[in-house]
Amino acid sequence: MQSARSALFPGSFDPITSGHLDLIERARAIFDEVVVAVGRHATRQPLFTLDERIAMLTEVTAKWPGVRIASYDGLLIDFAASVGAIAVVRGLRSGTDLDYEMPIAHANHGMKPAIDTLFFPTRAGLSFVSASIVREIAAHGGPVNGLVPPPVARALEKKFPSLKAQ
Repeated sequence: MQSARSALFPGSFDPITSGHLDLIERARAIFDEVVVAVGRHATRQPLFTLDERIAMLTEVTAKWPGVRIASYDGLLIDFAASVGAIAVVRGLRSGTDLDYEMPIAHANHGMKPAIDTLFFPTRAGLSFVSASIVREIAAHGGPVNGLVPPPVARALEKKFPSLKAQ
């Protein structure tokens, strides 16, 4: 019997975007399980708490079997090994993302050679979407429909009352 093949998709997910969901769905097509790992970063001040981000991810991925939500701190590659991942999935919007991600992938490979890093280029229509851009648009009352799933849009409306009705 073949064992399940798991991938880890890490991020801050502050908030989860349509781009994140696209990557999760594409990884699901390749792997038996996708562990979506929400990073805890003591030095960052997130818009949403860790619990809020986990709750939103759980809600928007509930329809997909084989997706599990978890949180982690410490070295990503150690967490990937602890959940049995054979790959770390990362999205690339531009060459800048590649320049940032490549040294991390090399360092991770040096620590855990059995865990590979897979880069997925973003879909053309989502290449500009990032959590920071979504936060900026929402903070100024701009529309976020299409950039985030509806439950996330509702959560953003609670954080930013001036957000335009969707």
